Amino acid sequence: MKKIRIAFFDTKEYDSSFFTEKNESYGFELKFYKGHLNINNVMLSQKADAVCVFVNDVVDREVIASLSANKVKLIALRCAGFNNVDLNAAKEYGIKVVRVPAYSPYAVAEHTVALMMGLNRRIPRATWRTRDGNFSLTGLLGFDMHDKTAGIIGTGKIAKILIKILRGFGMKILANDLYPDKQFAKENDVLYTDLDTLYQESDVISMHCPLTPETKYLINTEAVQKMKPGVMIINTSRGKLINTEALIEGLKSKRIGYAGLDVYEEEAGYFYEDTSDRIIDDDVLARLLSFNNVIVTSHQAFFTKEALANIASTTLQNVKDFFEGAEIINEVKE
Repeated sequence: MKKIRIAFFDTKEYDSSFFTEKNESYGFELKFYKGHLNINNVMLSQKADAVCVFVNDVVDREVIASLSANKVKLIALRCAGFNNVDLNAAKEYGIKVVRVPAYSPYAVAEHTVALMMGLNRRIPRATWRTRDGNFSLTGLLGFDMHDKTAGIIGTGKIAKILIKILRGFGMKILANDLYPDKQFAKENDVLYTDLDTLYQESDVISMHCPLTPETKYLINTEAVQKMKPGVMIINTSRGKLINTEALIEGLKSKRIGYAGLDVYEEEAGYFYEDTSDRIIDDDVLARLLSFNNVIVTSHQAFFTKEALANIASTTLQNVKDFFEGAEIINEVKE
Protein backbone atom coordinates (compact mmCIF):
# COMPACT_ATOMS: atom_id res chain seq x y z
CA MET A 1 0.00 0.00 0.00
CA LYS A 2 1.25 3.46 -0.95
CA LYS A 3 2.60 5.55 1.93
CA ILE A 4 0.68 8.77 2.56
CA ARG A 5 2.94 11.76 1.99
CA ILE A 6 2.57 14.93 4.06
CA ALA A 7 4.34 18.18 3.18
CA PHE A 8 4.88 20.40 6.23
CA PHE A 9 5.34 24.14 5.78
CA ASP A 10 6.68 26.83 8.14
CA THR A 11 8.43 24.18 10.22
CA LYS A 12 10.94 24.67 12.99
CA GLU A 13 13.20 22.11 14.64
CA TYR A 14 10.66 21.45 17.37
CA ASP A 15 7.96 20.71 14.77
CA SER A 16 10.02 18.09 12.97
CA SER A 17 11.16 16.59 16.28
CA PHE A 18 7.69 16.06 17.74
CA PHE A 19 6.06 14.99 14.48
CA THR A 20 8.84 12.54 13.66
CA GLU A 21 8.52 10.94 17.09
CA LYS A 22 4.72 10.66 16.92
CA ASN A 23 4.85 9.40 13.32
CA GLU A 24 6.48 6.17 14.52
CA SER A 25 2.93 5.04 15.30
CA TYR A 26 1.53 6.11 11.92
CA GLY A 27 4.18 5.41 9.28
CA PHE A 28 3.49 8.40 7.03
CA GLU A 29 6.14 9.87 4.76
CA LEU A 30 6.94 13.32 6.15
CA LYS A 31 8.68 16.16 4.32
CA PHE A 32 9.51 19.35 6.21
CA TYR A 33 9.94 22.78 4.61
CA LYS A 34 10.99 25.93 6.46
CA GLY A 35 9.21 28.46 4.27
CA HIS A 36 5.63 29.64 4.74
CA LEU A 37 3.25 28.08 2.23
CA ASN A 38 2.42 30.61 -0.47
CA ILE A 39 1.98 30.76 -4.22
CA ASN A 40 5.75 30.92 -4.77
CA ASN A 41 6.53 27.59 -3.11
CA VAL A 42 3.28 25.65 -3.48
CA MET A 43 5.03 23.51 -6.11
CA LEU A 44 6.71 21.72 -3.19
CA SER A 45 3.37 19.99 -2.62
CA GLN A 46 3.47 18.21 -5.99
CA LYS A 47 4.13 14.74 -4.57
CA ALA A 48 2.11 15.22 -1.38
CA ASP A 49 -1.26 13.75 -0.50
CA ALA A 50 -1.72 16.29 2.29
CA VAL A 51 -0.15 19.55 3.40
CA CYS A 52 0.30 20.54 7.03
CA VAL A 53 0.26 24.29 7.68
CA PHE A 54 0.45 26.75 10.56
CA VAL A 55 -1.02 30.13 11.43
CA ASN A 56 1.10 32.31 9.12
CA ASP A 57 0.92 30.14 6.01
CA VAL A 58 -1.08 31.64 3.13
CA VAL A 59 -3.82 29.25 2.03
CA ASP A 60 -5.87 31.51 -0.20
CA ARG A 61 -7.84 30.67 -3.35
CA GLU A 62 -4.80 30.83 -5.62
CA VAL A 63 -2.79 28.50 -3.41
CA ILE A 64 -5.72 26.10 -3.02
CA ALA A 65 -6.17 25.96 -6.79
CA SER A 66 -2.51 24.98 -7.11
CA LEU A 67 -2.85 22.40 -4.33
CA SER A 68 -5.77 20.88 -6.20
CA ALA A 69 -3.78 20.79 -9.44
CA ASN A 70 -1.03 18.99 -7.50
CA LYS A 71 -3.64 16.42 -6.36
CA VAL A 72 -3.42 17.38 -2.69
CA LYS A 73 -6.53 16.06 -0.97
CA LEU A 74 -6.22 17.42 2.57
CA ILE A 75 -5.13 20.62 4.32
CA ALA A 76 -4.17 19.78 7.90
CA LEU A 77 -3.84 22.77 10.22
CA ARG A 78 -1.62 22.11 13.22
CA CYS A 79 -3.39 24.85 15.16
CA ALA A 80 -6.89 25.79 16.27
CA GLY A 81 -7.41 28.90 14.13
CA PHE A 82 -8.31 28.67 10.46
CA ASN A 83 -8.75 32.27 9.35
CA ASN A 84 -5.78 31.96 6.97
CA VAL A 85 -7.59 29.32 4.90
CA ASP A 86 -10.15 30.18 2.19
CA LEU A 87 -12.76 27.61 3.18
CA ASN A 88 -15.04 28.45 0.27
CA ALA A 89 -12.24 27.75 -2.20
CA ALA A 90 -11.31 24.53 -0.41
CA LYS A 91 -14.91 23.34 -0.68
CA GLU A 92 -15.10 24.25 -4.37
CA TYR A 93 -11.91 22.32 -5.13
CA GLY A 94 -12.94 19.35 -3.02
CA ILE A 95 -10.11 19.65 -0.50
CA LYS A 96 -10.97 18.86 3.10
CA VAL A 97 -9.62 21.02 5.93
CA VAL A 98 -8.90 19.70 9.42
CA ARG A 99 -7.48 21.37 12.51
CA VAL A 100 -6.38 20.82 16.12
CA PRO A 101 -9.12 22.43 18.18
CA ALA A 102 -7.68 21.73 21.64
CA TYR A 103 -3.98 20.97 21.91
CA SER A 104 -3.55 22.25 25.45
CA PRO A 105 -6.03 24.80 26.72
CA TYR A 106 -4.05 24.82 29.96
CA ALA A 107 -0.96 26.13 28.13
CA VAL A 108 -2.78 29.16 26.68
CA ALA A 109 -4.76 29.91 29.85
CA GLU A 110 -1.62 29.76 31.99
CA HIS A 111 0.29 32.04 29.58
CA THR A 112 -2.61 34.48 29.72
CA VAL A 113 -2.25 34.66 33.50
CA ALA A 114 1.53 35.05 33.13
CA LEU A 115 0.95 38.12 30.95
CA MET A 116 -1.50 39.55 33.48
CA MET A 117 0.87 39.08 36.40
CA GLY A 118 3.93 40.22 34.47
CA LEU A 119 2.16 43.46 33.56
CA ASN A 120 0.55 44.04 36.92
CA ARG A 121 3.69 43.49 38.99
CA ARG A 122 6.02 45.02 36.34
CA ILE A 123 8.16 41.87 36.27
CA PRO A 124 10.12 42.63 33.05
CA ARG A 125 10.90 46.17 34.20
CA ALA A 126 11.93 45.00 37.68
CA THR A 127 14.18 42.33 36.17
CA TRP A 128 15.95 44.80 33.86
CA ARG A 129 16.52 47.13 36.82
CA THR A 130 17.95 44.60 39.26
CA ARG A 131 20.30 43.23 36.60
CA ASP A 132 21.62 46.76 36.36
CA GLY A 133 21.96 47.09 40.14
CA ASN A 134 18.87 49.28 40.54
CA PHE A 135 16.71 47.98 43.40
CA SER A 136 14.33 50.95 43.63
CA LEU A 137 10.59 50.21 43.78
CA THR A 138 9.58 53.47 42.12
CA GLY A 139 7.34 52.81 39.13
CA LEU A 140 6.71 49.16 40.05
CA LEU A 141 3.43 49.61 41.94
CA GLY A 142 0.86 46.92 41.14
CA PHE A 143 -2.65 46.13 42.33
CA ASP A 144 -4.38 43.21 44.06
CA MET A 145 -6.11 40.94 41.55
CA HIS A 146 -8.46 39.94 44.37
CA ASP A 147 -11.92 41.53 44.08
CA LYS A 148 -11.17 43.02 40.65
CA THR A 149 -13.41 42.28 37.64
CA ALA A 150 -12.21 40.25 34.66
CA GLY A 151 -14.09 40.48 31.38
CA ILE A 152 -13.69 37.35 29.27
CA ILE A 153 -14.69 37.57 25.60
CA GLY A 154 -15.38 34.07 24.33
CA THR A 155 -15.88 31.18 26.76
CA GLY A 156 -14.48 28.10 25.05
CA LYS A 157 -12.15 25.53 26.63
CA ILE A 158 -9.24 27.95 27.14
CA ALA A 159 -11.40 30.66 28.66
CA LYS A 160 -13.08 28.23 31.04
CA ILE A 161 -9.72 27.15 32.44
CA LEU A 162 -8.66 30.79 32.70
CA ILE A 163 -11.89 31.65 34.54
CA LYS A 164 -11.22 28.94 37.13
CA ILE A 165 -7.70 30.31 37.69
CA LEU A 166 -8.98 33.88 38.05
CA ARG A 167 -11.72 32.74 40.43
CA GLY A 168 -8.86 31.33 42.51
CA PHE A 169 -7.52 34.89 42.77
CA GLY A 170 -10.94 35.97 44.05
CA MET A 171 -11.82 37.92 40.90
CA LYS A 172 -15.34 38.67 39.72
CA ILE A 173 -16.01 37.32 36.22
CA LEU A 174 -18.04 38.91 33.42
CA ALA A 175 -18.27 37.05 30.12
CA ASN A 176 -19.57 37.50 26.61
CA ASP A 177 -20.23 34.71 24.13
CA LEU A 178 -22.68 34.16 21.28
CA TYR A 179 -23.40 30.74 22.77
CA PRO A 180 -23.24 31.12 26.57
CA ASP A 181 -22.68 28.03 28.70
CA LYS A 182 -25.25 28.71 31.41
CA GLN A 183 -24.43 25.60 33.41
CA PHE A 184 -20.73 26.51 33.56
CA ALA A 185 -21.65 30.07 34.49
CA LYS A 186 -23.84 28.87 37.35
CA GLU A 187 -21.18 26.51 38.69
CA ASN A 188 -18.37 29.09 38.50
CA ASP A 189 -20.17 32.32 39.43
CA VAL A 190 -19.82 33.84 35.95
CA LEU A 191 -22.16 36.57 34.75
CA TYR A 192 -22.80 36.69 31.00
CA THR A 193 -23.42 40.21 29.79
CA ASP A 194 -23.30 42.42 26.69
CA LEU A 195 -20.02 43.82 25.42
CA ASP A 196 -20.76 47.40 26.44
CA THR A 197 -21.26 46.37 30.08
CA LEU A 198 -18.16 44.17 29.97
CA TYR A 199 -16.08 47.06 28.61
CA GLN A 200 -17.42 49.51 31.19
CA GLU A 201 -17.00 47.32 34.28
CA SER A 202 -13.89 45.20 33.67
CA ASP A 203 -10.51 45.92 35.19
CA VAL A 204 -8.95 43.22 33.01
CA ILE A 205 -10.23 42.18 29.57
CA SER A 206 -9.01 38.95 27.98
CA MET A 207 -9.75 37.87 24.40
CA HIS A 208 -10.61 34.20 23.70
CA CYS A 209 -12.85 34.22 20.64
CA PRO A 210 -12.09 33.12 17.06
CA LEU A 211 -11.37 35.62 14.31
CA THR A 212 -14.39 35.99 12.04
CA PRO A 213 -15.76 38.90 9.98
CA GLU A 214 -17.94 39.70 13.00
CA THR A 215 -15.10 39.71 15.54
CA LYS A 216 -12.46 41.50 13.45
CA TYR A 217 -11.43 44.66 15.33
CA LEU A 218 -13.84 43.86 18.13
CA ILE A 219 -11.68 46.20 20.17
CA ASN A 220 -11.58 49.48 18.29
CA THR A 221 -11.63 53.20 19.11
CA GLU A 222 -15.30 53.16 20.11
CA ALA A 223 -14.82 50.13 22.35
CA VAL A 224 -11.73 51.63 24.03
CA GLN A 225 -13.66 54.80 24.86
CA LYS A 226 -16.17 52.72 26.81
CA MET A 227 -13.55 51.04 28.99
CA LYS A 228 -12.49 51.81 32.54
CA PRO A 229 -9.51 54.16 32.73
CA GLY A 230 -6.39 52.07 33.29
CA VAL A 231 -7.91 48.82 31.99
CA MET A 232 -5.62 45.88 31.22
CA ILE A 233 -6.15 44.19 27.84
CA ILE A 234 -4.82 40.70 27.11
CA ASN A 235 -4.96 38.97 23.72
CA THR A 236 -3.78 35.38 23.34
CA SER A 237 -6.25 34.57 20.58
CA ARG A 238 -5.92 36.31 17.20
CA GLY A 239 -4.19 39.59 16.38
CA LYS A 240 -6.97 41.17 14.34
CA LEU A 241 -9.43 41.02 17.21
CA ILE A 242 -7.77 44.31 18.20
CA ASN A 243 -7.27 47.36 16.04
CA THR A 244 -3.66 48.12 16.94
CA GLU A 245 -3.88 51.82 16.09
CA ALA A 246 -6.82 52.15 18.50
CA LEU A 247 -4.85 50.22 21.13
CA ILE A 248 -1.90 52.59 20.79
CA GLU A 249 -4.12 55.64 21.06
CA GLY A 250 -5.68 54.11 24.17
CA LEU A 251 -2.24 53.57 25.68
CA LYS A 252 -1.17 57.11 24.87
CA SER A 253 -4.31 58.58 26.44
CA LYS A 254 -3.90 56.24 29.46
CA ARG A 255 -7.42 54.89 28.97
CA ILE A 256 -5.58 51.57 28.56
CA GLY A 257 -3.15 51.04 31.42
CA TYR A 258 -1.59 47.76 30.29
CA ALA A 259 -1.56 45.53 27.21
CA GLY A 260 -0.35 41.93 27.00
CA LEU A 261 -0.22 40.58 23.46
CA ASP A 262 0.79 37.11 22.36
CA VAL A 263 -0.58 37.89 18.89
CA TYR A 264 -0.36 40.87 16.56
CA GLU A 265 -2.42 41.61 13.48
CA GLU A 266 0.62 41.87 11.17
CA GLU A 267 2.76 39.25 12.89
CA ALA A 268 3.56 37.05 9.88
CA GLY A 269 6.83 38.76 9.01
CA TYR A 270 8.21 38.64 12.55
CA PHE A 271 6.68 36.06 14.87
CA TYR A 272 8.51 32.71 15.07
CA GLU A 273 11.54 34.27 13.34
CA ASP A 274 14.81 35.70 14.65
CA THR A 275 14.89 39.28 13.36
CA SER A 276 17.36 40.59 15.93
CA ASP A 277 19.94 41.43 13.26
CA ARG A 278 17.70 43.88 11.43
CA ILE A 279 15.64 46.98 12.16
CA ILE A 280 11.92 46.46 12.73
CA ASP A 281 10.39 48.25 9.77
CA ASP A 282 6.84 47.82 11.02
CA ASP A 283 6.31 51.20 12.65
CA VAL A 284 3.20 50.07 14.53
CA LEU A 285 4.93 47.05 16.08
CA ALA A 286 7.97 49.18 16.93
CA ARG A 287 5.69 51.70 18.65
CA LEU A 288 4.04 48.95 20.68
CA LEU A 289 7.41 47.65 21.82
CA SER A 290 8.37 51.14 23.04
CA PHE A 291 5.73 51.20 25.81
CA ASN A 292 6.92 50.05 29.23
CA ASN A 293 3.37 48.94 30.10
CA VAL A 294 3.12 46.56 27.13
CA ILE A 295 4.37 42.97 26.92
CA VAL A 296 4.54 41.33 23.50
CA THR A 297 5.33 37.63 23.24
CA SER A 298 5.82 35.78 19.97
CA HIS A 299 2.59 33.74 19.71
CA GLN A 300 4.04 31.35 22.26
CA ALA A 301 1.05 30.78 24.54
CA PHE A 302 0.58 27.27 23.14
CA PHE A 303 4.28 26.41 23.42
CA THR A 304 4.60 23.64 25.99
CA LYS A 305 5.87 20.08 25.68
CA GLU A 306 2.38 18.74 26.29
CA ALA A 307 0.83 20.99 23.65
CA LEU A 308 3.37 20.10 20.95
CA ALA A 309 2.89 16.40 21.62
CA ASN A 310 -0.90 16.79 21.41
CA ILE A 311 -0.66 18.86 18.22
CA ALA A 312 1.43 16.19 16.52
CA SER A 313 -0.80 13.31 17.66
CA THR A 314 -4.07 15.02 16.73
CA THR A 315 -2.79 16.22 13.34
CA LEU A 316 -1.53 12.78 12.34
CA GLN A 317 -4.74 11.15 13.56
CA ASN A 318 -6.74 13.65 11.48
CA VAL A 319 -4.74 12.60 8.41
CA LYS A 320 -5.19 8.91 9.21
CA ASP A 321 -8.95 9.28 9.69
CA PHE A 322 -9.33 11.10 6.38
CA PHE A 323 -7.38 8.65 4.25
CA GLU A 324 -8.97 5.62 5.92
CA GLY A 325 -12.47 7.00 5.37
CA ALA A 326 -13.23 7.23 9.09
CA GLU A 327 -15.28 9.97 10.70
CA ILE A 328 -13.35 13.25 10.61
CA ILE A 329 -14.15 14.77 13.96
CA ASN A 330 -11.91 17.83 13.51
CA GLU A 331 -13.02 18.90 10.04
CA VAL A 332 -13.36 22.64 9.47
CA LYS A 333 -16.44 23.52 7.47
CA GLU A 334 -17.57 26.77 5.93
